[in-house]
Amino acid sequence: MEGCKSVKNARLFSAVILLGASTVLFAQSTSLGSSYLDSDAVPGGGHSSVAPVTEIPNSSGHAFSKMALGTGISPMGIQVSLTTNLNSHLNVRPWGSFFNYSTNFTASGIGANASLNMTSSGTALDFYPFRLGFRISPGVLFYNGNQISATANVPGGTSFTLNGQTYYSASANQTTGAVPVNGNALLSLHTTNPAFTVTTGWGNTLPRKGHWSFPFELGAAFTGAPTVKVNLAGWACYDQAQTMCTDISSTTNPIALEIQSNLASQVTKWTKDLEPLKTYPIATFGVAYSFGLRNK
Repeated sequence: MEGCKSVKNARLFSAVILLGASTVLFAQSTSLGSSYLDSDAVPGGGHSSVAPVTEIPNSSGHAFSKMALGTGISPMGIQVSLTTNLNSHLNVRPWGSFFNYSTNFTASGIGANASLNMTSSGTALDFYPFRLGFRISPGVLFYNGNQISATANVPGGTSFTLNGQTYYSASANQTTGAVPVNGNALLSLHTTNPAFTVTTGWGNTLPRKGHWSFPFELGAAFTGAPTVKVNLAGWACYDQAQTMCTDISSTTNPIALEIQSNLASQVTKWTKDLEPLKTYPIATFGVAYSFGLRNK
């Protein structure tokens, strides 16, 4: 009897050991991908031994255990970002971009002072399907204030063209009340707001070793077709001698009505030329520094 009890106790002890080992292995396999077991077992003493646990990149095993601050340059301006991990293969990355620039340009003979204002912000999910730095990043552009505004003053006697027709800006005349042509324009790059974004790139801003990384990405923001608005005021003439002139805002003068019609047609052409920008390119090159928020 005592021998039977010993055998039963030994079997019970072995079952407890096997159950404990199975629990440990299951917990390791479901720890948010922080580690994995090598499929090649190393034989030894008639038993299969477990290969050393290997961490995959950016793995800490816990969500929000790491953070990275980054900066870069893209067609949307100077970009700053904040990245944290959700699991071993997925990071979340809020970002913002800004850039301002002023310049002068001429369009259809009309000289303008332009201001480029780039301000946008969004969030991306960086998915790393492999153990390498390759990633796919779908996201949303929550705010898009990217636009170009311009003001124009056409000196008297200067010619300009609208829809293939040449006109002349009138010289100031106190008797007739004529003033040179002036106007303003606005090019907006945010018809779709918020907008979907998708990029692919290389470089994990939460590396397994070290703190610094140099990521880059290529993709697009689907911002919708640009919109162009142009307003002209002042007086314009058919001839350089300024014998046939009119206030552009007139609702009855045939010359004014023709100018307004040609202006609308010209704006339509400009809008069509800019239509490719409905898919706004993203090409970001940057640098990031990561650090831990808590222990594993």
